[in-house]
Amino acid sequence: MRARLGLAAVVGLLLAGCGERTTPAPEPAPPPPKAAVTAPPAYKATPSPTLAAVRKRGVLACGVHPGLPGFAFPDARGQWRGFDVDICRAVAAATLGDASKVRFVTIDAKDRFGALKAGRIDILSRNTSLTLSRDAGLGLTFPATTYYDGQGFLVPRALGLNSAEELGGARVCVQAGTASEANLADFFRVRGLTYRPVVAASEEEARRLYERENCDAFSADVSALAASRSVMTNPGAHEILPNVISKEPLGPVVRQDDPAWADIVAWTVHAVVLAEELGLSSRTVEQARETATDPETRRLLGVEGDLGALLGLSPDWAYQAIRQVGAYHELFRKDLGADSALKLDRGLNALWTAPKPGLMYAPPVR
Repeated sequence: MRARLGLAAVVGLLLAGCGERTTPAPEPAPPPPKAAVTAPPAYKATPSPTLAAVRKRGVLACGVHPGLPGFAFPDARGQWRGFDVDICRAVAAATLGDASKVRFVTIDAKDRFGALKAGRIDILSRNTSLTLSRDAGLGLTFPATTYYDGQGFLVPRALGLNSAEELGGARVCVQAGTASEANLADFFRVRGLTYRPVVAASEEEARRLYERENCDAFSADVSALAASRSVMTNPGAHEILPNVISKEPLGPVVRQDDPAWADIVAWTVHAVVLAEELGLSSRTVEQARETATDPETRRLLGVEGDLGALLGLSPDWAYQAIRQVGAYHELFRKDLGADSALKLDRGLNALWTAPKPGLMYAPPVR
């Protein structure tokens, strides 16, 4: 009996010892810290004094060239036509809902920036190049490029020239007070060539001097040369040499003290370009507004979201510009391309997605 009791005691002690060595259950790991939630940017419209003035006046004041075929010219009925004219009409459609509410003000080259700074016009749309000195030194802003151009030379075919470098010693007509005058001097100086500048007060005067043979060549933007040639007595007797001696990004200009207005003009241009990219036109945009499923098309046309509010505009601002004025390819074809007297190729002004890509590229609408 005592042996059994001793054995039981030993077993008890062993069991007790085992109990003392039992490892406690581990504590659960703390939950990972929650990721900080970043609030979305607070987007809101910036008021535009120019937009307020345009709406109060009920008409957009647009400064244009007095008469440059393809870009700005009055037709036989006195109606303004041209590419620069259509850009202003698109802005009027976007801001006032009516592309016809534009007052066109003819501006000479020497007065164009002064008229804008003095507030006589709301927008300058007059084949004007963006340069550093103009952008930084005039208190003005160039919101978007509408036409990529470059300076060239118009010469009589009878001269049999193949290159502008054969113009050493020639008389060259050029308009005073323009970038073309300085570019011309740079071109001849760099090549060690002499020339005689025949300086005219206007493009029209430079063309007349050239037609009268007061000069051997006429130098200006290639688009302006094509415009001048189209109204000459015998356009086929003149050719534009292949040399392009400068970069001339042309587009509308506004005052620098109203960045919200600059945004409105820029996004109107972008909307017209994007319309072409999305396959829209003035004829199809109304149906697209009803049937489009593509999110960007729906945002552009004001069907989805209200991005127009960020510009201080109605939801259908872009729709109105496209419906009343057209997509970029329509403007180009009608004013400058196959359906115009200028017959200019798209070239650099083709879309970036074209088979022969150009530089026309619109930021996304989102």
